[in-house]
Amino acid sequence: MILDQIVEDKKKRLPQHKAQISEAEMRKLAEETVTRKKNCFYENLRKEGLSIIGEFKQASPSLGKITSKINLMDRIEEYNASVNAISCLTEEDHFNGNVSYLKEIRAKSQLPILRKDFMIEEYQFYEAKAIGADAVLLITAILDDVQMHDFYQLARELELDVLVETHDEEEIERAMKINPRIIGVNNRNLKDFSITLETTKRLRPYIPKDKVFVTESGVMGDEDVRFLHECQVDAFLIGRAFMEAENPKALAQKWKEIFAGA
Repeated sequence: MILDQIVEDKKKRLPQHKAQISEAEMRKLAEETVTRKKNCFYENLRKEGLSIIGEFKQASPSLGKITSKINLMDRIEEYNASVNAISCLTEEDHFNGNVSYLKEIRAKSQLPILRKDFMIEEYQFYEAKAIGADAVLLITAILDDVQMHDFYQLARELELDVLVETHDEEEIERAMKINPRIIGVNNRNLKDFSITLETTKRLRPYIPKDKVFVTESGVMGDEDVRFLHECQVDAFLIGRAFMEAENPKALAQKWKEIFAGA
């Protein structure tokens, strides 16, 4: 499965990061980094109405290289005017990401930023804090229960919000053991990369209403927005549709209006 390969490649990458900045140094940098605004990612997603996380990514295993119609800085200006948070891919080998992109976005935006990566070691959490992220992603499928608990606690100690990603009923049950405030359902099948929003609909009853519920992947058109309104989601994480749009600001505003009127 591609997920296993991504994790293996991440394990090979981490020593390179540590060779540049040791774990002790990175931890010190994280501890010295002042939190911009506590809980800002969570608060931006839990507000009334639809919240949107606009993503920046260069590639993905399913799509290959993505050719954006606008440059990074123009994109961030459009996001600043229309979305509630930004997701930045920092995984190098399969998504062509880099921590430098997140740093660039941080310099140009006051929106909360999610570091989207495959988090498997404490070092990455210190790094996320040090580079200016406000939140991190925990992928239930690649972590055991002890890692989930320990990483969640570490993130919260660093005053980072956490989006816990799930794909099925069993993963939601496991995720609930750590009592996350934000839980996401990825509509992409990790085995064959197929996407169906029915996954969000099927899993909605398993998620308590006091959690912020994020649907990830598959939002491509107006009917998708109406369908997800019926599923009672709180937020969309949108990558491909925004990366392929010439005007993501207008698209985000349009979808918020459709959601509000559905």
